[in-house]
Amino acid sequence: MSRKDLLRLFEPERVAVVGATPREGSVGRGVMENLRSFDGDVVGVNPKHDDVLGFPCYDDIPSVPGSVDLAVVAVPAESAVDVVDSLGERGVKNVVVLTAGFSESGGGGAERETALAEAAERHSVRLVGPNSLGVTSTPSSLNATFGSASPREGNVSFMSQSGAFITAAVDWANDARMGFRHIVSLGNKSVLDETEFAEAWGEDDGTAVIVGYLEGVEDGGRFVRVLRRVTRETPVVLVKSGRTDEGARAVSSHTGTLAGSDRAYETALRKAGVIRADDVEELFDFARALDALSLPEGDGVAVVTNAGGPGVMATDAVGDTSLSLADLTDGTYEALDGALPDAASVYNPVDILGDAPPERFADAVEAVADDPGVSASLVIACPTTTFDFDALAETLVGTDVEIPLVASLMGGEATREARDVLSESDIPTYFDPGRAVRSLEAVADYRRAKRRRTGEVRDFDVNRQKARRILETARDDGRLGVEATPLLEAYGIPTPESDVVGSPNEAVQVAEGIDGDVVMKIVSPDILHKSDIGGVRVGVTQDDVRDVYEDLVSRARSYQPDADVLGVQVQETVGVDDGVETIVGFSRDPQFGSLVVFGLGGVFVEVFEDTSFGIAPVTDTEAREMVDGIDASPLLHGARGSQPVDTEAVVETAERVSALASDFPSILELDINPLVASADGVSAVDLRLTVDKEEL
Repeated sequence: MSRKDLLRLFEPERVAVVGATPREGSVGRGVMENLRSFDGDVVGVNPKHDDVLGFPCYDDIPSVPGSVDLAVVAVPAESAVDVVDSLGERGVKNVVVLTAGFSESGGGGAERETALAEAAERHSVRLVGPNSLGVTSTPSSLNATFGSASPREGNVSFMSQSGAFITAAVDWANDARMGFRHIVSLGNKSVLDETEFAEAWGEDDGTAVIVGYLEGVEDGGRFVRVLRRVTRETPVVLVKSGRTDEGARAVSSHTGTLAGSDRAYETALRKAGVIRADDVEELFDFARALDALSLPEGDGVAVVTNAGGPGVMATDAVGDTSLSLADLTDGTYEALDGALPDAASVYNPVDILGDAPPERFADAVEAVADDPGVSASLVIACPTTTFDFDALAETLVGTDVEIPLVASLMGGEATREARDVLSESDIPTYFDPGRAVRSLEAVADYRRAKRRRTGEVRDFDVNRQKARRILETARDDGRLGVEATPLLEAYGIPTPESDVVGSPNEAVQVAEGIDGDVVMKIVSPDILHKSDIGGVRVGVTQDDVRDVYEDLVSRARSYQPDADVLGVQVQETVGVDDGVETIVGFSRDPQFGSLVVFGLGGVFVEVFEDTSFGIAPVTDTEAREMVDGIDASPLLHGARGSQPVDTEAVVETAERVSALASDFPSILELDINPLVASADGVSAVDLRLTVDKEEL
């Protein structure tokens, strides 16, 4: 279906409610009551009534005269499939199923939902739900829901998997004088999901901001691709519930442990250019700011306040964000000196004193707005016996300010009219200065996301056939360790000279072919953390190779008698004194595919958790952002006089690992830890991975 067709869901001329009833407290009556304000025609379908609340009512769908643009279904779950079939045969293309009792419940609900989706597909029906609150569109005064309140008109389109969340949000937004354009309760998303609505609203000229509450995403890959296009033109703000790792798939690798259930969503939303809100308050704070404000050119913020304490609060809030408190120029200091009393502070935050009249606010705001280092401004006003919030609002509306301006009016009922005046003039207001600052950050974040260079996915010369042969050697449980090192070589990832041997004599032979001392490691897919049992020996001389081999095997047998010991790896020593131990790997996420990780590696990787993430396939730009995005990145660039490592080699390795993840979805988890990065390049010293052999 086209996006234009989907928008027709919100533009019906005639609505039919199947299951309409005058019975008090029923869903069918609630929808009919809300449709009283609809600009178009409304009919009911129920054989028990000739009319419902003054609207004509018909026995069944075939008996409804004329066309039907939107059907709202409020019948028992057992009847809903037949109703959708009948609507489809009648040619109705837009259907909202309010009925519960499908996949969210037991007793055959999942089977009913499958049948419902199949009925919709047979007739090319655009179906919302089931288990939906309904849909709303304020331009036509359409409220096809059983919610208790109708929203104000605005430019924000809102989707939610929770119908209760919509009813609460609409009630709150009405009190806050915030409006909506379209609202959809996604319900169980048996046909239409968040991606379709985001795509359609992205092409809707009347939608300035898209917001949503999501509990999950149906098709993660498509979601990211579509939202990346949408956010080029329209900001999207989402709250994603379910941040904890509980219930997530059990993982055995470092990468899987670090990724967790919420990391993939965080990474996917960032890749898609979506602004993530932490809670409901932020969701609508950010929406109001993105709807009202132009995009700032930079991150410098100026604060103008009539109270020192809130000014300090705002300063702290700025410090907690990606914004910065702007350094004012000498010219701005001179302008402020000329406009403010001697006791005022002209430094940012600019304290204009508690007795400041509205005109002093205006002078200070205009002075800082002209400063080249100021990209946005926050006005904080606290009540005094002589202060008039309404007069301040009128004055601020009249200021000559072109940069984004927000206000923190620190009062209650006394600020209501002032808040309305400012909001109508696209100056968002907040009680808490911190909320105002975070809203400015959201606007700045969208500027960065909108202008971010996506980069390209580079195509490398790799040996996929060799890689597949190696993966096919995985044990029945799918695990592979350093014996799979040739897999990395097949993808052009440098590895030290090494071999896996099965006897002391073979160990001696391999060691003799390597210059200098060697590293020896027990090779067993059953022993994940070899260092913990003394299963790794560094700096082994040629004379000690035989004894070390026997010691490693003995330690493994003592630690885990039933372990499958494949032998010992004899490896060229890779010096780490002049390098940095990092980790590169990926784990498979059920929604978004492979989540690639880069970070500080070695034995303490899970202690420090200094990592960054990308979703495969990562572009060259994303890989570079991952490498530069960890807290320890200064170590890679030569902190405290150390020699910089070859970061381009690190970036390329992350890209090659991403290519491996994309080429072989059968690899569930993979760790290269450590990947030693030095000035001379990188070397993959250790490896382990898990393969789903049935997917090969």
